[in-house]
Amino acid sequence: MLTPTVLLAALALAGHRRVPDLGVHLGSLWESVLPWTALLVPAVLLAAAVRRAPAPACAALVLAAVWAALFAAPLTRGAGAAGTGTGLTVVTHNVGAANPDPGATARTLLAAHPDLIALQEVTDASLPDYQRALGPELPHHVRIGTVALWSRHPLTGERRLVIDPGWSRSLRAEVRTPGGTWAVYVVHLASVRVGASGFTTGHRDRNIAALGRALDEEPLRRVVLLGDLNTAAGDRALDPLTHRLSSAQDAAGSGLGFTWPTTFPLVRADHIMTRDVVATAAWTLPATTSDHRPAAATLTP
Repeated sequence: MLTPTVLLAALALAGHRRVPDLGVHLGSLWESVLPWTALLVPAVLLAAAVRRAPAPACAALVLAAVWAALFAAPLTRGAGAAGTGTGLTVVTHNVGAANPDPGATARTLLAAHPDLIALQEVTDASLPDYQRALGPELPHHVRIGTVALWSRHPLTGERRLVIDPGWSRSLRAEVRTPGGTWAVYVVHLASVRVGASGFTTGHRDRNIAALGRALDEEPLRRVVLLGDLNTAAGDRALDPLTHRLSSAQDAAGSGLGFTWPTTFPLVRADHIMTRDVVATAAWTLPATTSDHRPAAATLTP
């Protein structure tokens, strides 16, 4: 049974878009864990060696080849010009509502010398700490609900972005960069859960659909979306965004860019996405006292 199982896994990996949801979002869940199928390869090779069975070993090599076709490129790509060059450096971070040390978190973000910092889960209690730490270097600031944006360059047109009438966890602002005015979206989408009823994604998926419609109505050509999207990079649920925007990590990142959870990141839940803006580097920053790691990118018009 080992060989057919491994070959089935290779087939499901290669054709992950055809894995059905079966009413419990199975396909979406599968696409959220795709990079981790690599762990099957050494396990199967070890089992094959113990059994002296060549067939499972060959099946494992097929799985390894399929995995490499999907994921080898970012693992072999250079780190790029992280935090350097003529572009703007942007950072996004879900700082955590229960963050015990907002000041230290802010200092970690400032070490990347960013031009824009987008934060999610900013509370009334923590806002003064972030403002004291970030304000001197990034003097332009807007906070709406639990999301906030600090900028080195002037902000205009700040408003709540209504993608979920019940929550205030997204904003839109215009940043007057040296290369022109960009629309910047800071978003924190609804969480998902895995339980007896399956992979519960309905609330988040409605947020994504509404965000896609907002992007269609965006009058500015250059757009940067920063935030915690509560979904892995390969999840088909992101299609309304990936059909409209490009991922900075996919375009210019080194590695898979996992951001959650902090202690042992398993998925890239925090994203930097762009339209008519080019990413020249993308990376993750050192861990803070949040349960997410920050993500950063250098962008040029």
